[in-house]
Amino acid sequence: MTQIGIDFGGTKIEAAVLDPSGAFLTRRRVATPDHYDAALTAVVDLVAQVERETETARSIGIGVPGSISPRTGVMRNANTIYLNGRSFQKDLEQALGRGIRLDNDANCLALSEAKDGAAAGAHVTFAIIIGTGCGGGVVVDGKLISGANGIAGEWGHIPLPWVRDDELPPPLCWCGLKGCLEKWISGTGFRDDYERRTGRRPKGDEIVTLAREGDAVARATLDDYIDRLGRGMAVIANILDPDCFVLGGGMSNVTELYDRLQPVIDRYTFSDGWDAKIVPAKWGDSSGVRGAAHLWPAD
Repeated sequence: MTQIGIDFGGTKIEAAVLDPSGAFLTRRRVATPDHYDAALTAVVDLVAQVERETETARSIGIGVPGSISPRTGVMRNANTIYLNGRSFQKDLEQALGRGIRLDNDANCLALSEAKDGAAAGAHVTFAIIIGTGCGGGVVVDGKLISGANGIAGEWGHIPLPWVRDDELPPPLCWCGLKGCLEKWISGTGFRDDYERRTGRRPKGDEIVTLAREGDAVARATLDDYIDRLGRGMAVIANILDPDCFVLGGGMSNVTELYDRLQPVIDRYTFSDGWDAKIVPAKWGDSSGVRGAAHLWPAD
């Protein structure tokens, strides 16, 4: 049976159809609208388009930058602010005329990579999104773990651990708390740190290039980023002890992470030694849409 996956991102919405083997039959994307009603229309139009192109009308899964509250049934914690407080799943189901499954985008990344990606065969997978924001998802033996309140894996909103004097006072996060990991280890946080040091705000990949070319400030910014990311991952290692960390999002393209994170995590874990896989997402920016499709079983 074919599966439709939709990745609802901050800048783009992508829809794709997967065949039973997991191969793409078609993919379409549009820019994310700037208000709620237009976003509903965009999703409905994308579904109609990919169904016309594949002549199928099958399951629909959608990954979103936030989650649905089990208490109220409305969206919360989305950095696409207009989704918060809305009955997004119910509104989409009404507009589409069928049931859908919806989950957090980091959970979709975790599910995709644990199923047939970089974490295939792992017992415990922790997937990390380090892009505009910072999210996480947990899969155990192929099963997505959402938790009693639907917030499992939300490590972006725990405080930066083992904080240093030069990291005080902690920055205010959009969630209302201070010092959240998202403010330090997202791509946005990486740029914020460089801007604090220089007054300039180039793109993240430009800062990385400067660091590789020997620029002292850029190198210090990257060094601190890796140290902070490793400290955050050490907390997850102490709680879940995953055998595979999968990294996605723009900062996952920084190749230095994969050699340098292990000794940082090892330093902060409560163990006589720490070692596990730290790998980039096999499916890259396709993991979100693939994981959304896999919210429904292939059969």
